[in-house]
Amino acid sequence: MRILQLCNKPPYPPIDGGSKAMHNLTRGLLAAGHSVKVLCISTPKNALDPDQLPEEYRTSTRIEDVYVDTSVNIVDAFTDLLTADNYNISRFFSPDVDIRLIRLLSEEKFDVVQLESLFMTPYIPTIRRYSNASIVLRSHNLEHVIQGRIATGEKNILKRPYRKFLAKQLEEYEMAVLDRVDAVAAISPSDAEHFAQHGTRTPIATIPFAVEPTEYLVEQPKKSGKVTFFHLGSMDWLPNEEGIRWLLSEVWPKVLRQRPDARLDLAGNKMPADLLKAEIQGVTIRGRVKNAQNFMRDRQVMVVPLFSAGGMRVKIIEGMALGKPVISTPIGAEGIDHTEGLNILIARNANEFAQHIISLDEAPDFMRMIGTEARKLIETRYADERIVKDLVDLYERLRKA
Repeated sequence: MRILQLCNKPPYPPIDGGSKAMHNLTRGLLAAGHSVKVLCISTPKNALDPDQLPEEYRTSTRIEDVYVDTSVNIVDAFTDLLTADNYNISRFFSPDVDIRLIRLLSEEKFDVVQLESLFMTPYIPTIRRYSNASIVLRSHNLEHVIQGRIATGEKNILKRPYRKFLAKQLEEYEMAVLDRVDAVAAISPSDAEHFAQHGTRTPIATIPFAVEPTEYLVEQPKKSGKVTFFHLGSMDWLPNEEGIRWLLSEVWPKVLRQRPDARLDLAGNKMPADLLKAEIQGVTIRGRVKNAQNFMRDRQVMVVPLFSAGGMRVKIIEGMALGKPVISTPIGAEGIDHTEGLNILIARNANEFAQHIISLDEAPDFMRMIGTEARKLIETRYADERIVKDLVDLYERLRKA
């Protein structure tokens, strides 16, 4: 099968949740014998670096990029407000990308065009005009849900109404897109259900983030030794910053009252300057780490305090693949087929989050059990081979329809 993968940022190197989700599918499709052409957008925040591309990857994907300045422009944002366009989406449309897409579709025939995220949907009219390929939206997140949750938590009373307006506008756009694509590959069952409730006849399948388990070496924690709790995530993503500040202000003081020697290690790209300078008992705060997997492997328990996310948290899947126990909020664990108390611990408030940290710090056997069951979940439910098969089955149904 010939697949054109349109990405809103470079899928290589796979350094964050979005790029990993795209890269893993690309790799899986290639391994299954399909042809994949990658066309991606480079932005000021995420630019394709040709020097980082392995020759085999460059050859097999024929990857190319087009630069688009997606930086926030106040004038453009205000104009979109007046014209009812959604600025979150429209800033990813570029005539240069459109022209390259036209040439590509005129030169090659594809069976499927896979749109990676809602941000690539402005190119649907061009695809329809120049190709007979099926269009599949791979929804990484319910974008309007994220924006709505951010709006609800907005403390600035002047910004809150604007954020709510943008969330509502984005919801209308996101739901309208359902009827403009041939299928939706939702990243979680809850996202798929949300789409289905819209009443669309567009086929919807759940295609979650997946990993190759053999790439994640599990090291059993020592029976003795201090437990280090950790969080790893890009701090220029508002939900991560929001959650970490809550963890430090509302949860960690409760932990220290019972476990004064508890340890917490926080890392992530674009760590706010005030947090880097903060001196908090038992807490180490750093910026971006060179090797995310090594960072996670050397620590014992992952914490994921999220309140305004959507979709599926890639880092939780990776942590589970490494056999790490995970403590998360319900929103953080959304989209993961977990069993609370068996392969993950869920905290609904600061007291519960603190108690879960304390319980794992006090009970190493319980900690090991949670981690072992988490790894089993990844092997049975979130392995690359299974997920790619489900996606290809969706493609085949579209081709036969």
